[in-house]
Amino acid sequence: MNPFSASRRPAGAIVITGAGSGIGAALARCYARPGQSFLLLGRRQASLAQVASELRQQGADVELATVDVRDPEALARIAADFAKRHGPIALLIANAGISVGSSCELAEDCAIFADVIGTNLLGMHYSIAAFLPYLPAQAQVVGIGSVAGFRGLPGAAAYAASKAAVAVYLESLRLDLRARRISVTCIAPGFIDTPMTADNPYPMPWLMDVQRAARKMRRSIDRRRRLVVMPWQMACLSLALRIMPSFLYERLWPQRLASKPRRSDSFSTKKE
Repeated sequence: MNPFSASRRPAGAIVITGAGSGIGAALARCYARPGQSFLLLGRRQASLAQVASELRQQGADVELATVDVRDPEALARIAADFAKRHGPIALLIANAGISVGSSCELAEDCAIFADVIGTNLLGMHYSIAAFLPYLPAQAQVVGIGSVAGFRGLPGAAAYAASKAAVAVYLESLRLDLRARRISVTCIAPGFIDTPMTADNPYPMPWLMDVQRAARKMRRSIDRRRRLVVMPWQMACLSLALRIMPSFLYERLWPQRLASKPRRSDSFSTKKE
């Protein structure tokens, strides 16, 4: 039984990283209402400004901060300044992430591994660590993982490893925050129609519209669920794959398979 399920979030601001597009922007729209305070963080000022304009039209009070989540000092400064002026933070959504293909065989992809893991795992920790001092009892932390973190995927070792680490990190965080009565939710979506999936060269079963996905995520967040895998078809498939013996799992993948493009000088990694 979830000890937080019957409780309500305290009054306070909503902070979302990677809020300029994709899931982050969609969740911001879901929570927009008159008088609600937001802090939207991301790397692209123009994208953040567009989302902020939409929220303000709904009567929300919105601030922006352009930041790379791999910069813990900058995040700490932003958090302290925002909390000083706006008070406690009721909901922190650590969404910022990067997805790019990688090869374990290529030495030049070491930089990709560092970038992906630095953004998806360390960036999540830095974001949460920066704002955690300003979360009161009954507040919530939400981290966006992925079904890619359940098993290794060809051509995506960096991304899959980072999302597997995110799931375990959030589970540890949940245990650490029990005494403060702060709940932690890990959301592991399948394929969501966002800029991050736009260049995937392979079939994406059960691809979900991002705003529909965000509405489902909000319902799970508001219920303070610990782990959310969506859509339900992907949850069933993920469970089957997790318990599948390795020798059978390996047979699912042909030796030559289309995978997400690797980063090159002409390829810009997609972050949210």
